[in-house]
Amino acid sequence: MSILSAHDLSKYYGAQDVFQGVSLAIARGDKVALVGPNGAGKTTLLRIILGLEEPSSGAVATARGLRMGYLPQRPTLDSERTIFEEMLALFDGLRQQQRQLRALMDALSRQPDSAELLERYAAEEQRFELAGGYDYERRIRQVLGGLGFGPDTYDWPIAVLSGGQITRVLLARLLLDEPDLLVLDEPTNYLDLAALEWLESYLAAWPHSLLIVSHDRYFLDRVVNRVWEMNHGRLEAFRGNYSHYAQQRQTRDERQAKEYEAQQAVIAKTEEFIRRNKAGQRTKMARGRETRLQRLERVERPLHDRHIGLGLSSDVRSGDRVVISEGGLSVGYSERPAGQSDGQEYVLFRSGPILVQRGHKVAFLGPNGTGKTTFLRTLLQEVPPLAGDLRLGASVRLGYLPQKQDWLDPELTVLEQILNNVDLEVEQARALLGRFLFSGDDVYKRTGDLSGGERARVALAILTQQGANLLVLDEPTTHLDVASQEILQQVLVGFEGTILCVTHDRYLINALATHVWDIRDGQLVQFKGDYAAYAASRQQAPVDDAPPASEDKVEREEARRVRRQDEARRRKQEEALARLEKRIEHLEADLDRTARLLELASAAQDATRLHQLGEAYEALQAQLMADLSSWERLAAELHADD
Repeated sequence: MSILSAHDLSKYYGAQDVFQGVSLAIARGDKVALVGPNGAGKTTLLRIILGLEEPSSGAVATARGLRMGYLPQRPTLDSERTIFEEMLALFDGLRQQQRQLRALMDALSRQPDSAELLERYAAEEQRFELAGGYDYERRIRQVLGGLGFGPDTYDWPIAVLSGGQITRVLLARLLLDEPDLLVLDEPTNYLDLAALEWLESYLAAWPHSLLIVSHDRYFLDRVVNRVWEMNHGRLEAFRGNYSHYAQQRQTRDERQAKEYEAQQAVIAKTEEFIRRNKAGQRTKMARGRETRLQRLERVERPLHDRHIGLGLSSDVRSGDRVVISEGGLSVGYSERPAGQSDGQEYVLFRSGPILVQRGHKVAFLGPNGTGKTTFLRTLLQEVPPLAGDLRLGASVRLGYLPQKQDWLDPELTVLEQILNNVDLEVEQARALLGRFLFSGDDVYKRTGDLSGGERARVALAILTQQGANLLVLDEPTTHLDVASQEILQQVLVGFEGTILCVTHDRYLINALATHVWDIRDGQLVQFKGDYAAYAASRQQAPVDDAPPASEDKVEREEARRVRRQDEARRRKQEEALARLEKRIEHLEADLDRTARLLELASAAQDATRLHQLGEAYEALQAQLMADLSSWERLAAELHADD
């Protein structure tokens, strides 16, 4: 049953058409991700759903008594309270009950034989317990701790907090308030990795409905069960998490591209026939075809073209040893007056020997402020190490993508930026920019008017043309929408050189990394593998395989029986997994056959057949998504038993 629905929503700002014909529904327990390019209207749609903005047309309906909570991208909080007092204010009702219980307890201490007081106290105490009265302070500490606020921060005044801290305070308040529908606009922007992982787990177990705008693909994979895609003024709904959405979207776009190309071929052939015969003996036939062509329901060109067909290439091959610190390293900064040897030094982290070899893809993690960017500046020779050495190997050509693109001239157009930094002709530069989602008049936008994500795409386009064999990247997916993240990932995965990337984007790390670095307790930890393997290694506790000395024969027999049961269960799981894999293969083959039949029906302009095949295709696709979900669950269970 829907707790919120909207029908035929449209929104215009003057002549600007933001979106039109949007219909949607959220059921109890739905966890929905709203994705799409920056500027597609996602935040506007959220505000209309919340009743903060009126649609130009259409209507939103909500269930009676629906409680909604909203975290905007840039929230404000005017409060004279401390952080902990702000949380306590949510529970004023419980605290009032608590005071009443204490008053009753005081009265009982004076009249211990009063049956009336005892009865009242028992009833009030039960009501208090059922309402969570003995648990709310524990919940406050749990949520604040998860979002990075330890006990030492509880007394901090709200008035002195930064924008990111205020966002986390408001998020904590919303989580504790537990609205029926929680609406979050980019909730992960100010979270470090530990807080992000905690929030994922908390929202995965959230018993109410969620609507989230986020560009964090890993986060969406773990939290949501629905995806709404907003693009080109339209909304399309998909079942499953982000990865399932990406698969369905790719299948849809490939099918639509085939249908579009087939129909365009038919249209071109028909138009040629009309042109040749309109004034001849076949005039009547030509006019008939012209009428049919005018009535033809056109297949739209696919909205997505995420394969850019472009990779990074290096002019020079580096040596085997790319980044080297043989004797270890201390990274930090000093407050030393110019020309003097004395001054205060601040060590951010220390490391043992470092060796990054050609082809390594290193993801560099760690909480904010632990020295990751300072390490990059040390590598770039902008600041010296406090101790030890750090150098580049032979024939290393370094390309750098900073977190902020301040080096781009704000007065130049996007096209001029490319021409000023890369040796290309105008048409070549326009083609390059097209691969990075700058089409048409977008290339004439002034760089100073671009969003952070758009500036990052310009910088990445320049970087692809510089022939570097070592890429040093500082939070490259910050401000990027999902489409831009996919372009970046495609470029980096195809790069044959070496990468050192400071990032919290776990989806990118899993796709790219051969090694993970993390800063823990002031030390650099170096790990071989992707993020999933690294996270698993952190959670593993030491296991003592030796049986206890006191284990007797009965205990050994019981242990063998349990092992046999586990082995039998595992065999059944493996057999079920094999059956699913076979069925998935058949479904994929059926989808390919149906897609080919759709092409033929489209070429023949057989509307009835197209409709039948379209329904069959969607049914096959739905079954495939369900089987893929079952396969992932079974595979995860098997992996958990390893």
